[in-house]
Amino acid sequence: MIFNKQPIYFDHAATTPVRPEVLESMLPYFSKLYGNPSSIYTLGQESRKAVDDSRDTVANILNCNISEVIFTSGGTESDNLALKGVAFASNNHGKHIITTNIEHHALLNTCHQLEKLGFKITYIPVGISGIVDPNLITQAITKDTILVSVIYANNEIGTIQPINDIAKGIKEQACKFNTNILLHTDAVQAAGFLDLNVDNLEVDMMSLSSHKFYGPNGMGILYVRDGSNFEPQQMGGGQERQRRSGTENVPGIVGTAKALELADKEKIQLNKHCLKLREQLIIEIKAKISNAYLNGHPQKRLANNVSFCFEDIDAESILLGLDFAGIHASSGSACSSASLDPSHVLLALGMSKDLAKGSLRLTLGKHNTEEEVNKVLDVLPTLVAKLRSTPYMATI
Repeated sequence: MIFNKQPIYFDHAATTPVRPEVLESMLPYFSKLYGNPSSIYTLGQESRKAVDDSRDTVANILNCNISEVIFTSGGTESDNLALKGVAFASNNHGKHIITTNIEHHALLNTCHQLEKLGFKITYIPVGISGIVDPNLITQAITKDTILVSVIYANNEIGTIQPINDIAKGIKEQACKFNTNILLHTDAVQAAGFLDLNVDNLEVDMMSLSSHKFYGPNGMGILYVRDGSNFEPQQMGGGQERQRRSGTENVPGIVGTAKALELADKEKIQLNKHCLKLREQLIIEIKAKISNAYLNGHPQKRLANNVSFCFEDIDAESILLGLDFAGIHASSGSACSSASLDPSHVLLALGMSKDLAKGSLRLTLGKHNTEEEVNKVLDVLPTLVAKLRSTPYMATI
């Protein structure tokens, strides 16, 4: 294999490049419009207007009030803030939280931390296709339940959860116990592909991350419905309506709003583009590679997500081989210099540890082409066959 000087990027679930239009919108706020939004003089008020206009843009897309939009440093902070904000505000009413066993580590590790502080966490299992049964969530609700958090679209296998059905069950149980139960969803992978209208979804909180939809790194959004029990976790000057203190990242906020606006406008087009390429990859990988297993639901998945496991091979070897061929992809596993641990998501599907170690995730974006897909389909089967025929190489 010969290294491709123009790398083929199939890892859009990890991050995306900043769009030129987004960068252009941000640049003035790095230089001539550098004022602190909390300052009362003109330079500061120009920055304040940029933040307010950006918040209005986001609120229009989410179909919420501007008071319900909090700008954060990314999806990890948004998930942390959602869980801790509700947990610490509601612990006099109850200390029970429900989630699933395929959440992002930003959510799961926050749950583990809350467990050490005396909260009870129920982890609902998913089926073999990676979709949770809403009835299992409903059945787990007790009079002490204060929050349910379910990922909208999984970052590893792309499965889309029935958020509306989950919301309906929560409301019924909340009425039964005469209590208030909030629903949070991690929608980090959903932006640009799925509906983000919070009333349609019937969610009380939602996390987003800018760099997943061609915006800047280090920026996120947390939607919190007005009236929700919520306690800020970062104290200081009282920015973001006392809910998230810290001087606002004006360029990042402007870029995030612009990126989300473009992603929302181009959602139908992007889905159509990625779906065609996704189906080609799935069909031909199954046809060309023996003992290749598609992870997640075959239809109820993000249009850009292709996730496979291959028998008798380790993900690290596949990724290194693809990288040598100029193809950038990822795995559902946590790689380190010393070991390759199987993904908790794949294990939750009932997969064996050995098979889960042979995972490959290809996630498409707006610039990927059929020619690039054909390149992957030319390289990948040959690579897998070579690795399988050389046991040492299959496990390096």
